[in-house]
Amino acid sequence: MHRGDRYLASLFLSASLMAPLGAQAFAAPQEDRDHERHEQEKPEHRVYDPVNRQYHNWNQGEEQTYRQWLDERHEGYRNYEQLNKDQQRAYWNWRHKHERHDEHDRH
Repeated sequence: MHRGDRYLASLFLSASLMAPLGAQAFAAPQEDRDHERHEQEKPEHRVYDPVNRQYHNWNQGEEQTYRQWLDERHEGYRNYEQLNKDQQRAYWNWRHKHERHDEHDRH
């Protein structure tokens, strides 16, 4: 085989091996939309309820209920985690007295 032919063959071999890597480097349009939507959603986490000794998923429904509690107390918004233990206990007492039939997820 001539030197030029070997060079050309190695060039084609390298290109064929690199092609799959290049295809994976670009995110599909659907993946971009899913990532953007996920970034906009507030992440869900678990919060301990000392009143009933159980964990609740802190999701959008729980956040909405928490904001209602703050509104009824005429308090400005602050994260639940910033409340002291007595305030957190007051929230859970209130929440269980005002629990809706479509309960928030609990685990």
